[in-house]
Amino acid sequence: MGGKFIHLYDAEQVVLSTLHSGFRFDTRAFASRNSVKKLRRNRQPPEIVADIPPTKDDYVQDENSASSFENSVDQNSKIKPSRSTVLQACTITSGLIAALGIILRQVSHVASVEGLPILDCSAEVSFGFEMWHLELITGIVVLISSSRYLVLKTWPDFAESSEAANQQVLASLQILDYIIVAFLPGISEELLFRGALLPLFGFNWKSVFLVAAIFGVLHVGSGRKYSFAIWATFVGLVYGYATIMSSSLIVPMASHAINNLVGGILWRYTSKSSEKL
Repeated sequence: MGGKFIHLYDAEQVVLSTLHSGFRFDTRAFASRNSVKKLRRNRQPPEIVADIPPTKDDYVQDENSASSFENSVDQNSKIKPSRSTVLQACTITSGLIAALGIILRQVSHVASVEGLPILDCSAEVSFGFEMWHLELITGIVVLISSSRYLVLKTWPDFAESSEAANQQVLASLQILDYIIVAFLPGISEELLFRGALLPLFGFNWKSVFLVAAIFGVLHVGSGRKYSFAIWATFVGLVYGYATIMSSSLIVPMASHAINNLVGGILWRYTSKSSEKL
């Protein structure tokens, strides 16, 4: 009996200890569950974002927003500079080009006087004028104006480039402003290219081609593509030939300015006619 009682006592202690340890475990779990519940009550429930596929209306809205963005970009690209901006830019640019041409001509004169192997630009290309120069100027104007008309009708890329350039420069101007934007670039560009660079490079046919190529490349930009550069190179060749033939800056200057004026007036007339149609 004593031995059995001892065994029962041991078993009872084991059961009690097991129950006691289990009760402590459940108490902790219960407390932890209560704390979680309190946190959940105090915290706002998170928003549930369902993974819903886009509907047809969403795509329509996206397309409308994309089209509106493209329309705004197109409108911004079509914004033209104001009249005062164009005239100011033309005056400043022409003044800088003319100043560079005058400096080069003066430097070449001083270098030639000092005995350096450099041609005197002022001696090679002067501002002299003779009556037969009028015939040369008239022929150049007819040649370039008629050639421009044919190229505009047969070369779409050149027509697009010319239209973009004219829209940027001429669209906001009045008719009398065309004289300014025609003569200032014509005089200043010829002073630099045919009055300074052409004699410096040798005053021969190689120099004519080289200066014409530079003249053409510098006319790329402001909506003008490489087709316009090819046209400007051709025009530079004609002006260079006129300079070689006359040894006068008056001939290329007058031809350049008059061609600019004729091209601008024709564009204004044709663009207004097309708008009325």
